[in-house]
Amino acid sequence: MAIHYERDDEGIVTLTMDMSGSANVMNAEYHEAMGEAVARLEAERDDITGVVLTSAKKTFFAGGDLKLLIRLTPENAAEALGFLEDVKKQLRRLEQLGKPVVAAVNGSALGGGFEIALACHHRVVLDDDRIKVGLPEATLGLLPGGGGVTRLVRLLGVQPALPLLMEGRQLRPARALQAGIVHALASSGEDLIAQARAWIKANPSPRQPWDEPGYAVPDVKFGDPDVYGLLAAAPAVLRKKTHGVYPAPEKILAAAVEGALVDFDTALQIEGRYFVELVTGQVSKNMISTFWFQLNEIGAGRSRPSGVDATKVTKVGVLGAGMMGAGIAEVSAKAGIEVVLKDVTLEAATRGANGIPGITPTDSDADLAGCDLVIEAVFENRELKNEVLPAAESAALPDAVIASNTSTLPITGLSSAVSDPTRFIGLHFFSPVPKMRLVEIIRGEKTSDETLARAFDYVLQIGKTPIVVNDSRGFYTSRTFGTYVTEATSMIAEGVKPALIENVAKRSGMAVGPLAVSDEVTLTLQLKIRDQTLADDPSIAGALGDHPAFKVLEELVAEGRTGKAGGGGFYEYPEGAKKFLWPGLARYARDDAGVTEQDVEDRLLFIQSLETVRCLDEGVLTSVGDANVGSVFGFGFAPWSGGTLQFVNSYGLTEFVERADYLADTYGERFRPPASLRERATKGEKF
Repeated sequence: MAIHYERDDEGIVTLTMDMSGSANVMNAEYHEAMGEAVARLEAERDDITGVVLTSAKKTFFAGGDLKLLIRLTPENAAEALGFLEDVKKQLRRLEQLGKPVVAAVNGSALGGGFEIALACHHRVVLDDDRIKVGLPEATLGLLPGGGGVTRLVRLLGVQPALPLLMEGRQLRPARALQAGIVHALASSGEDLIAQARAWIKANPSPRQPWDEPGYAVPDVKFGDPDVYGLLAAAPAVLRKKTHGVYPAPEKILAAAVEGALVDFDTALQIEGRYFVELVTGQVSKNMISTFWFQLNEIGAGRSRPSGVDATKVTKVGVLGAGMMGAGIAEVSAKAGIEVVLKDVTLEAATRGANGIPGITPTDSDADLAGCDLVIEAVFENRELKNEVLPAAESAALPDAVIASNTSTLPITGLSSAVSDPTRFIGLHFFSPVPKMRLVEIIRGEKTSDETLARAFDYVLQIGKTPIVVNDSRGFYTSRTFGTYVTEATSMIAEGVKPALIENVAKRSGMAVGPLAVSDEVTLTLQLKIRDQTLADDPSIAGALGDHPAFKVLEELVAEGRTGKAGGGGFYEYPEGAKKFLWPGLARYARDDAGVTEQDVEDRLLFIQSLETVRCLDEGVLTSVGDANVGSVFGFGFAPWSGGTLQFVNSYGLTEFVERADYLADTYGERFRPPASLRERATKGEKF
């Protein structure tokens, strides 16, 4: 049986969920098993004193079956809604059994799993930091459709529930207790069941708060002018955050507010209809495809060489204690790895170590003895890297992996600085390192499978997401991101108003406007990358040297506007006040620039997707998942789209090619679709 039913001599029934497969999911098997269990509980009600609901798996319950959900369309929506309504009726019967029902949560309970727990009168969770509870559906473009919106709003009130619902927060047990969404924590598996049984005995006939006569949602009262003022402003506040490209938070807000103003069962119907609207839409399909299936493939080691035993790093040496090096040292130390942070002076190294336990600051290569991984994170200068790498290699263990955190310089070229290029690899972290979850692993021409596997394992060890790419200038992320900021600067040169560029970029879902992010990485760095590229390949001097974007950058830098760190670039940075676009940019703006808002948006998004296709064609990228996940987590490509290649899929390949041809005819050949993309469009082959 998928749900084991066991009644003891005290009349307590333990329902143990144990679906086929590695996790409990809300599918047809669950639906049938829970239906049978609830019917039996009702039939034996007079002989029952209470119910404990728990799991035989490592997780309590994993949620909805996403393989089924991603296939739902408007055509089969009615069937999906019927299934969902039936699942909710089962949970409603469970909570109205007239007997105490306790969720003994012995593993993570997310999405549908936490909705099941919310339908129980009491929730006890094992106090283990590996466990998470919550309703993360919004992160996949969905809303909790199994009663989660309705019950959480009634449990907490609209205002406290909305952040948990709209942001899809996943809480550790202690935080969940503090938030008021679970009732108690247990110290062990035995204590978990003991607490559940004790609560049953102490509460023989409980009712859910929302089933008590006269119950009202805590912060929604009819006729309260403060409430209606708040609810009227909420959509505008939300729109400012989502820019209208994320339907899930908007539908969650609607379901929460509308549901709070009606009875419980009507609220469940409202929630279900909004859920079906989302699950049959394109945005949820984009997000489920990338942030569930492709991300899980990456975590499972799809890009890791097979046949190489798993390894753990015990001691890492980080060269350079600047912002990047210090960040790498911090995340490594917090993962329990011994860290040596080296800089030219002990003072600089100590400053970078920032008193974090597990980090030893030094100015001596000798302290790198015993390191099985060395990561170079000095300035983006080939000569400097060539100087520090061999000294570190000779001090570390003979078989240590030697890595560079370069963001653009080809790894194969840098590997010539070390004695054994097979042990050399690129580990491209993103700033700020503690917050950014992606690491781009770059394989050089001579990098061995063993080195790649060890680097991959290290990235997982520090809790980051690894993508694997082959060597080229700028690799995948820097190269593709570079097209975004360069395209924006090209539009400045064409006379497009800077505020329009920034606002359209954010409206399209990009994490940061291209001019703001240019200031963050500095205008001088973009020019240095251009100069290094020209030095390495003089044949492109004409195309790159005459590029209008670089002329704008050169003019700004010549006036001392080098970016945020230099006090100002495209933006002004007044002390203690909000940044604003530099008024001096008005000299470039023209009222007759002739670039529509839609063209601005498409130029910014299409240029990144087209560059991604080229990276795939050239073998820089080896998987669609690495492309999509890397684009969102690495350089903030619009998450609603599911990433650069999923954006092409959802736009429609034929339509994308036609639109790209228009952009090429109007703005330049850089938008001309590669032959491979035309072929895919002709065959109807999605990425």
